[in-house]
Amino acid sequence: MSESSHNYKLTIAYDGTHYCGWQIQPNGLSIQEIMQEKIHCITREKITLIGSGRTDAGVHALGQVANFHTSHPLNLFRFLGSLNSLLPKDIRLLNIVEVPKKFHAQYSPTGKIYHYHLHLEPVINPFTRLYSLHVKEKIDLILLKECAAMFLGTHDFTAFSNQSHLGSASRDPVRTIYRLDIIEQPGGVRMEFEGDGFLYKMVRNMVGTLLEIAMGKWAKEKLLEILTSKDRRNAGQAVPSHGLFLMKVLY
Repeated sequence: MSESSHNYKLTIAYDGTHYCGWQIQPNGLSIQEIMQEKIHCITREKITLIGSGRTDAGVHALGQVANFHTSHPLNLFRFLGSLNSLLPKDIRLLNIVEVPKKFHAQYSPTGKIYHYHLHLEPVINPFTRLYSLHVKEKIDLILLKECAAMFLGTHDFTAFSNQSHLGSASRDPVRTIYRLDIIEQPGGVRMEFEGDGFLYKMVRNMVGTLLEIAMGKWAKEKLLEILTSKDRRNAGQAVPSHGLFLMKVLY
């Protein structure tokens, strides 16, 4: 990074339905790949777009954050319009600002907010089917809220992380959940997760486990047993990705 470089922070929204996720993959089209290519068309510089973290295939975002460096300053108003004119309609740049050179989208966050949407009525709305999980079995909402509260605080979340032997989970699987609210909305509920960070597939594994209990398949007491076991095999199956939204990255 040169002394004369400029660092830009981007806030991005996307519908993840047709993508392999945020991160560049050898066997699929990613958000990161598309955005890097289109930014290059404007800046004419080879840039590396750094995301706050990867979202998996099918996961959506209303507040993904990324940053990149350029050697020349940008006209931000013009850049916003130009990039959105080049991007596919299911990816949008919401905002761009210049930030200090030390800002790093992946390493600077202090927390993240995710939402997971559950549709609980017998028939799903066709206009929300790509953005919420249709739960066909009856669930106990009171029990769901009681069990959600058991995740609050600081815990070792190894049991709720896929590939816990890799990446950040292998270095430090301890995370703090500040808030896990169950908010009723038309057709069902959304689960709002706020924490200092999340391990790979942690949110989806937590939702899957909570649903098992709320459906009456597991006893409430099993949740703490799973948490303390630090064994992914004991937790519930991960729910599908299409109900998950990255809402905001906190800095």
